[in-house]
Amino acid sequence: MLDVKGMRFPVDVILVCIRWYAAYPLSCRHLEEMMEERGVTTVDHSTVSRRTIRFLPLLGKIFRKYKRSVGGSWRMDETYIKVKGA
Repeated sequence: MLDVKGMRFPVDVILVCIRWYAAYPLSCRHLEEMMEERGVTTVDHSTVSRRTIRFLPLLGKIFRKYKRSVGGSWRMDETYIKVKGA
């Protein structure tokens, strides 16, 4: 799944930052400040940026597996088109 060997920060901290980055209009520097407010003082904005670039495509592939499919059946209402005034 996700290769997290050798990472300095706990995976849950990085995943929270990635989730906030993807879900809300926040920059990596905003996430750094938010982590500092929550007591995680060693997270740097460049670390968040690198992990985001690394993990977002992988998470996208994983989430697409579990995404509900769109219905295969659909119907179109009647439409009327005027051709040469008729």
